[in-house]
Amino acid sequence: MAIVAVASLIGVMFAGSTLLTPLYVIYKQTFGFSGITLTLIYAVYVVGNLAALLIFGRLSDQVGRRRAALPAIAVAVLSTFVFLAADGTGALFWARALSGLGIGVASGSGIAWLAELVGEEHKRRAAAIATSANFIGLGIGPLVAGLLAQYAPWPLYLPFVVYLVAAAVVAGMIWRTPETVRHRGHGLGEVSFAPRVGVPSKIRKQFVAPAVTGFGAMALVGFFAALAPTILAQELKIENHAAAGALVFELTAICAATIVVTQRLTSRVAMLCALALMIPSVAALVAAQSFASLAMMIVATSICGVSSGLGYRSGVEMVNRIAPADRRAEVVSSFFICCFVGNALPVIGVGVITAYSNMTLASSIFAGMIALFALVALAFGIKYTK
Repeated sequence: MAIVAVASLIGVMFAGSTLLTPLYVIYKQTFGFSGITLTLIYAVYVVGNLAALLIFGRLSDQVGRRRAALPAIAVAVLSTFVFLAADGTGALFWARALSGLGIGVASGSGIAWLAELVGEEHKRRAAAIATSANFIGLGIGPLVAGLLAQYAPWPLYLPFVVYLVAAAVVAGMIWRTPETVRHRGHGLGEVSFAPRVGVPSKIRKQFVAPAVTGFGAMALVGFFAALAPTILAQELKIENHAAAGALVFELTAICAATIVVTQRLTSRVAMLCALALMIPSVAALVAAQSFASLAMMIVATSICGVSSGLGYRSGVEMVNRIAPADRRAEVVSSFFICCFVGNALPVIGVGVITAYSNMTLASSIFAGMIALFALVALAFGIKYTK
């Protein structure tokens, strides 16, 4: 039950990060903001993530997993109340930043907690549970929100009420979950908030391939999470909110399934496969928009899902493997910064380009960038990783 509780913590918290995906179009119509603003609202979530990583990254190591996770859930609940009370664009920015902060702290605590509950001898199993819970949460959030927005009343309220109930249930489960960090009596004044980020010079060439793989994998997830509803509405003429949620659910469900079924692949092979698949995945994504084909969009989403799942899982494993034991936290944190930047920066770029041209051109430039990065990472991966 303890493993289920912590996996549920990770899944529910990440569901909160994509709950808005089918609602962006409704917010855009309600508050009258531009496409650039939409992508910025999505991306400000990463500010909270980075704060969680850089400032609170070691919090649960010092005060305990439960004592870090419960306040993080409280921050996510506060974020949800800000969404419920939102009367303009400013509130959406604040709510997204708070959401990123709460999710960042909770997921960091949860991943470490899972590893300790599963045991040192089952590291790969713990990683598979954590990453699968992550992606399942990312998919369930927009799926539920899309269904409620399309077929139930109060589309900007009911999804958040449901989320509050889920958060309360998870908080109750976490309250009963055994602590794995021995209490050290840390008061707030004794807790270190100093960031630990860096990559030792001797592994920098090895670090490039997994870092770019993580960047690309999360860029694909961010593209769908922020822009899937807009693509369906503008390019494919599908305005059903449930369809937008279902498309993101397809992506993340395939990510989770890929992580589970490819456990026998070495991290190097999985990484190289992920990078190779990024090129046809973004090509199919652009083709689906160019031909306004839903069938092609579904196929493109599937390929992106396999590539993202392989890329994220292999990146995490590879970085953990090459990092010196005494600097592992710094190297892993650097990897996650690459993932966070990948999740946000390309999406902002697409939003800016779309404001001055059209979505298909913006997607084509995004695809070119991902393909170029993938080719560079493939070269580094083949030459410098083992």
